[in-house]
Amino acid sequence: MTVFDVEINSLTGEPADLAKYRGKALLIVNVASKCGSTPQYTALEKLAEEYADRGLIVLGAPCNQFGGQEPGTAEEIAEFCATTYGVTFPMTEKVDVNGPDRHPLFTALTEAPDPDGDAGDVRWNFEKFLVAPDGTVAARFRTPVQPDEPTVLDAIEKILPS
Repeated sequence: MTVFDVEINSLTGEPADLAKYRGKALLIVNVASKCGSTPQYTALEKLAEEYADRGLIVLGAPCNQFGGQEPGTAEEIAEFCATTYGVTFPMTEKVDVNGPDRHPLFTALTEAPDPDGDAGDVRWNFEKFLVAPDGTVAARFRTPVQPDEPTVLDAIEKILPS
């Protein structure tokens, strides 16, 4: 079983078939609308646009577990992301990324270590998980690492399918 086999809904409530991303690189980010790191949406959207033709999909996963910074409904989240940051990349339903109700997607993702070798719980909003075309987690970047930093871009370049 890989990330592409996990069942999750889209922000609009329909099943989000992650299997359709099999063979592509996937950057999964737990996002929040009222966080100091929320401006990372700009760089995430730019990545989604610039790398789309080369096989990268950015996937946002809203989460309200850190300081209550994603309190909105699905409709409010979608409107905020579209109007404030021009987000066009897909988003999942709001999920828990830690604790007893952790979504199975994040159970799989959090097994991967960050560059310091630390795996386990997500520490804050806007952690980034880079999934290779085969469904394995290729890299993990903590919140302070910006989506357009060279370390992230290099990791993406290494796993792009085309």
